[in-house]
This record gives sequence, C-alpha cells and structure tokens, in this order.
Amino acid sequence: MNPAIVFGLGTMLAWGFWITFGDVASNSIDPEMAAFVSYLTATIVAGVYVVASDASVAVTNRGLLYSAVAGVAAAIGVLSTFIGVTVGSTAIVSTIGGMYFVTAAVISIVALGEPLSMQKAAGIGLALVAIVVINQ
Repeated sequence: MNPAIVFGLGTMLAWGFWITFGDVASNSIDPEMAAFVSYLTATIVAGVYVVASDASVAVTNRGLLYSAVAGVAAAIGVLSTFIGVTVGSTAIVSTIGGMYFVTAAVISIVALGEPLSMQKAAGIGLALVAIVVINQ
C-alpha cells in the first residue's frame, strides 16, 4: 500500500480520536486547559519519538521559523476546536475543521505557486458545498 495512504489513514484516525476526546475533556475542564494539556502531551510524545528514532535534530533558521508559525496555527486551531465543541456540536466543529485541506490548497496555490487545475478548483468548490450541506 502507498505509504502516503497509510499515513493519511493514521492522520484521519488520530484526529478523529483527538477531537472526540478533546470534546469530552473540554466538557470536564476549561477548554483552554484541555487544549494546553493536549498539546503539552503531544509535545512530549513527539519529543520522545524524535529521541528514540533516527530523526535528525539539525535545524535551520528557515525551518525553525516555519515550524514556529505552524505551531502558532496549531495552537489557534486547537483552542478554536476545544472551545467550539463546548459551545456547539462536535459534528459541526469537526466537519468544518476537517476541511482544513481547503485552506492548505488555497495557500499552496496562492503562496507556493502550485498550479490551479480544474480538478483542484472543483474539489475546493465541492468541499465548500459539503460544509453547507452537512451543516444544514
């Protein structure tokens, strides 16, 4: 099986568990604290993985900068998710949040110079329609 599919399935399953348990946690403690504990735990697990694996610990200024920007985006996303599930339906928050690939596709086209094909435009359009339909 294509490794990208395997890791994609791992991502899908992990994010599904993350948002479900994040919902339960956010209804038991303040969502901001639940988000903090979630990402603190994620940091520890990722750090143990880096140390235990043969991953390179070499960094560049560019890599550090973009990793930090990604971390800020992740923090905003986790806080938004955990607060969102306390004020609304997990199904709605996870459905709309799961469409993050639309943001990534647009950024890759606008900022990274990836070509916009008819298939990409149709996929983005259909994803936006799906958000509307699912949340009716």
